[in-house]
Order: sequence, then C-alpha cells, then structure tokens
Amino acid sequence: MSRPPRTIAIHKFGGTSLGDSSRIRNAARLLASARKKRPVVAVASAMGGVTDVLLEAARDAERGRLGLARKAVESLRARHAAAAGELGVRFDEAPLRELDAALQGVSLLRERTARVTDLVSSFGERLSAPLLAAALAKAGVPARAVDARDMLVTDDRHGAATCDRKRSDPRVRRRLRPLLSSGVLPVVTGFIARSLKGETTTLGRSGSDTTAALLGAALLAREVVIWTDVDGVLSADPRLVKGARLLPRLSYREAAEMTYFGAKVLHFPAVLPAIAAEIPLVIRNSFRPEIKGTTIAKKGDGGSGIRAVTAVPGMCLLSLDGRGMTGIPGIAARVFSATARLGVSVVMFSQASSEQNIALVIPEGDRARTVAALEQEFRWERLTGSIDAVNARAPIAVVAAVGEGMRGTPGIAAKVFAAVARAKVNVESIAQGSSECNISFAVAEEDRVAAVRALHKVVG
Repeated sequence: MSRPPRTIAIHKFGGTSLGDSSRIRNAARLLASARKKRPVVAVASAMGGVTDVLLEAARDAERGRLGLARKAVESLRARHAAAAGELGVRFDEAPLRELDAALQGVSLLRERTARVTDLVSSFGERLSAPLLAAALAKAGVPARAVDARDMLVTDDRHGAATCDRKRSDPRVRRRLRPLLSSGVLPVVTGFIARSLKGETTTLGRSGSDTTAALLGAALLAREVVIWTDVDGVLSADPRLVKGARLLPRLSYREAAEMTYFGAKVLHFPAVLPAIAAEIPLVIRNSFRPEIKGTTIAKKGDGGSGIRAVTAVPGMCLLSLDGRGMTGIPGIAARVFSATARLGVSVVMFSQASSEQNIALVIPEGDRARTVAALEQEFRWERLTGSIDAVNARAPIAVVAAVGEGMRGTPGIAAKVFAAVARAKVNVESIAQGSSECNISFAVAEEDRVAAVRALHKVVG
C-alpha cells in the first residue's frame, strides 16, 4: 500500500533569523515564497538573545533585585515594540504583564524553581511568533500565531521535557489542518509545550528544532526546513580549513556521526521525531536564501570515500594498562559501569587485541572524578599488579573522518593515517565503528588543527 503524498513543509526560523524587524520581514518573504509551492507551517524561535535576557531577569528576581529584572523586561518591551512599529503592525503587551507577575512571585519567594524558569523562558517565543504572523498578514499572507502549548503535551521534566506523541499528534492535526485547509499559514511558538498538569515546559537544547520535527512528524510533512545563519553543513570547520565546502546532501547516519564528533550546525537528538518519520531536513541560510543549503535524508548522495572531517577539543585520554588484564572477563564492563554511575560521556573507546590496554576519551572537565572512580573500581587489581595504573593525558582532541561511502571502500584507513603521518601528527588512540562510516582518533590538542587540515585534503 503506497503512502499518501506528503505536501506540507515546516519552516523553522532561529533567533538570528528573527533578530529585528528587517529579519522578521525577510522571514515573512521567505515564507510567502515557500507558500506558493505548498502549504507551510512556520515555527518561530525567540528573537536573538531574548531567552538569555529572560533567564537573567529571573535570576535577578530570585536575588531580590526586582528593579533590575523589570529593567530587563522594559528592554524587551522596547525591542519588540520597536520591531512592531517598523513592521507597521500592532504589538500586544499582554504577555509582558504576565511575565512581570511571574517575576514578582519569584522575588517575593526568593525561589526560582524549574517550573517557573520554564514559564519565564517561554515569553521569547510568545512575543516573536505574533510579530512574524503580523508581518505575514501585512504582506498579504493570511497567518495566525499558534501557541504550541495548546498542542504539544509533555512530561513534567522542566528544562528538557519529552513530548507525549500519542496525545500530541492528534492535537497538532486538529489545530493546524483546518488552518492550512482555509489558506492560513500557522506561525507556531517553538521551544515550549505544556505538561499534563497544565504547566509550561520547555523542550531543551535546540527546542525550536524539536518543535519543528514534532510538527513535521505529526503532519507527515514533505520536509523540515531549518533557517539559520550558516549556508548548511560544510566538509570541515571553515575557521580551521579555508577550503571547506558545502555538502549538498548527507544521510541521517553521516549527519549523526558529524554532530557527535563536533559539527555544530544541527543538534541531532532534537530532530529525531522527523528522522523517525523519514522526513528530510534542510539546513538553509536566511541571510543568503539563494544558496540551497544541505539536505539531510535517509540516503546521502551515494558518493564514496570521506565526506567530512570534524574534531572535538577539550578531551582527556584515560588508559588502563596491565598484563594481568588478559583473559579476564568484564574489565570493559566495569569501566563503563564506573563512568555511567558518574554520568560521564565516553566519546571514544578502544581496547588492544592483546587485552593489555583499554583507552577511553572523556571531557577534560570530568578527568579528576573519573580517574578517582576507576582507581577505586580497580583498587584490588592495582594492589595485585594486574593493572599497573590509571593514566590520564590532557588536553586531547578527537578527530573523525565521516562518510557513508567509506563502508566497504578499500584503503580508507590507509589514506587517513598516511595523511596524518605526513603532517607529523602522532595518533594516541584509534577507534572505528562496525558501521565503517567513521574513523576517529585521538591526538594532542596542539595537533588538532594540523590533523584536520591534513585529513581534509583526502576528503572525496
């Protein structure tokens, strides 16, 4: 049975793309153009920097500095009112009165709970979405601001809430489909939702991307377009590699590997609802809309070899060495159990085939407590000489070569390490996943730039 055609597009605009009246007007133009091709739902983030101002106001209120908090609110009022005036639209100050009441409560109680923090954080999107909707209407496009809290139901984990898709998806369809059918372009608040208890929640890091992905999955969208301030995904960090080039198409797997190993364009966990529904993600630059950006989909472009090089700085290489480790089951499991108890993320792991060495890479900030935990975990083995010591080296960087076309292509590893050797970079540790679409290795932090530049020369 064939799937029904997917016709709707979700367009999400980040804070830099809605930073002032000119950017809001530009976003309205982009949406008006996109609407000529197919029905569109917009997702609006807060204007750039607004969420930080709101959080600082909440902190000031908690410290009893209500005057400072109110000055921050006044600066937000002035900024949004100015944008509305320049757009020639009405500015509704009602949300700011609610914000003032919330800050008064924080100041009186001298307590800023996670619940109140989410409520205060929500006002950025609640102010920007109506402005974008009004700008669209001013340009002749029927539009309506829609509060995502009326559709998205989450758990009560404030600050990083998880959406209840079973409850939310039908609400999304009931709320948005009639608007789309009547020719209205919905402008939905990003980042925010509501718990079953009726409390405002937020969706965590890159929460507006999550909103767009959730709406796309619920509506079975054709694509989710994420408008930002970069051209798309590049083959390397352009600050390190002058010849970094735009990648027109990536697979979900390639994008996930790149994000894990340091690429900053997309926070991959935020868009998992869209990926699960096999909806393409398109990264585009609202400042340069003539560039088509990068499409991330189930299948990449089918190219062979390495597509991109990424690097994660600020790491620490831990190693356990000892001849007594050979043939002893459970050593690696105990290492991972110790790091899991601490909540430490292991970026890379490798074990020598002789079983006499285990190496793992973790964030440098977790070095001291992880070393202490491993020394405690293996105290008996250290006393008996089975394990010599727990060694730590920092700062370390992890460099990764990524490309789905690497799978099954002979000689990729040889190319990678020959390029690094030519740059006279010493490799501290190596790991390759069974998927074969990435090779990662650890180098001294001082060699990170040289390693990335050398490796980029063999990008296919």
